[in-house]
Amino acid sequence: MENKQVSGIAPALEMRVGQKIEVLARGLALLGGFVLVSLIILTVVSISGRAFIFAGLGPVPGDFELVEVSSAFAVFSFLPWCQLKRGHVTVDLFVSKFSPRKLAFLSLVGNVLLSVMSLLILWRLVLGTLEKQVYHETTFILQFPLWWGYAACIVGATVFVIVSVYTVWRSFNEMSGAGEQQLLGIH
Repeated sequence: MENKQVSGIAPALEMRVGQKIEVLARGLALLGGFVLVSLIILTVVSISGRAFIFAGLGPVPGDFELVEVSSAFAVFSFLPWCQLKRGHVTVDLFVSKFSPRKLAFLSLVGNVLLSVMSLLILWRLVLGTLEKQVYHETTFILQFPLWWGYAACIVGATVFVIVSVYTVWRSFNEMSGAGEQQLLGIH
């Protein structure tokens, strides 16, 4: 039996942290999925109400406002899971012949860049939320404060930052070890 040395920054801790982050990201993605299913039901009810207006029914008031805000929350809910599971679109045209270590290095660079971008997104989202609060902007029909939608998106954006920073750690450890495929179990 071969004794493989795992190198990097606290690889055992990284794996335990990764398990906790996976639970968080999965839970948020499931919540985002529940929100999308709810939006589908809301849309069907609203469209059906329009079709049966002769029977005294009608559309759900503010349906498009609810869809707009909830869809934004759902998108931010899925970003952490996508990042954690390496689900972002990649172009493998040039890198298909790279060694596992070179792939791990490219992954590290990409994860660092994405971490910076996720922090930028979170920062601007927080500033936008504060601005919407200060000016007391509301939706047209339902008159609920716009900052509520922004604040809901901050939850997903914060988890996205946490996951992105974790993936930098994970990529560094993969680069220090056998490469990207080390933890994926690919030989």
